[in-house]
Amino acid sequence: MKKNNTSKKSGTDLKRLDAMTDADIDFSDIPEVTPEMFAKGVVRRGLKPITKRQLTLRLDSDVIEWFKRQGHGYQTKMNASLRTYMEEHNKTIRSHAKVVTRRG
Repeated sequence: MKKNNTSKKSGTDLKRLDAMTDADIDFSDIPEVTPEMFAKGVVRRGLKPITKRQLTLRLDSDVIEWFKRQGHGYQTKMNASLRTYMEEHNKTIRSHAKVVTRRG
């Protein structure tokens, strides 16, 4: 098991950062936050966090390799793909249920 070496000194110039004021900070590379961006935001306060569980799963090799070629975070991308499928499938089921309810 690899030990983390915490005795290395930081390369950050902390004295210079402490001396900076808000006016000294360059925000030019940060996009402006618009009201539209806030409107699209989702407030999750009070909701239970989505937890993850470990699972052994057998997938086709080509599927795994395709996701791995996407780079770092490929498992998260696989999860996002499955979540999108699940959400679309649930929409279809709810739409079908509404049609059946209206007829009946």
